[in-house]
Amino acid sequence: MITKYNIFLDDIRVPTDVTWVNIPVDQHYSVVRSYKEFVDLITLRGVPKYVCYDHDLADCHYGDGLSNDQIDYNKYQEKTGYDCAKWLVNYCMERGIKHPPYIVHSMNPIGKLNIESYINSYNRN
Repeated sequence: MITKYNIFLDDIRVPTDVTWVNIPVDQHYSVVRSYKEFVDLITLRGVPKYVCYDHDLADCHYGDGLSNDQIDYNKYQEKTGYDCAKWLVNYCMERGIKHPPYIVHSMNPIGKLNIESYINSYNRN
């Protein structure tokens, strides 16, 4: 079930801070700052109508993926936006629905690609 709310996942920014991708700014967003807040909100309200993903959600994430071609997710204690995307894909899979429309506003090119590839691969099935 998709409900009528939007999620903006970012540890620092708000939707109006993001100018490098086209986030629909005429919408209201529930801003979540962490994996736990993301999971808790969706568990409470159901699958959102639209999701805006950031990748790096903690200071320890900054820098990884900016110049490397891989990110070692195993070294993080704090979860990333990629972990959030994987959780939501699994949540949607259990319900037999597609992942909702989304955008990745992360400035981390590898993290952004990882999120997009994971969601797009699921939605193609």
